[in-house]
Amino acid sequence: MADDPICPLCLRPIPPGVPQSRHHLIPKLRGGKGGETVLLHHVCHKTIHKTLTETELARNFATVEALRAHPDLRRFFDWVGRRPPGWTGKVR
Repeated sequence: MADDPICPLCLRPIPPGVPQSRHHLIPKLRGGKGGETVLLHHVCHKTIHKTLTETELARNFATVEALRAHPDLRRFFDWVGRRPPGWTGKVR
């Protein structure tokens, strides 16, 4: 567990076998194909795309810091950060 990657949004470890995905900081449809990606818990990734449009992501939320600063996302990441690393939950 000490060597597991850390989700940069909720700050929980991402253990093997837990659903995970790579988030393009600039969406592929907005010029980010081949650009920087970050490894996230799948539930964190789904919440980003449920909350923000591709255009909003490209224009205003193309960094981990900007994503963490968004009020709705920050509230979710703080909440999910208190769940066990393997928690997958549901995105409403």
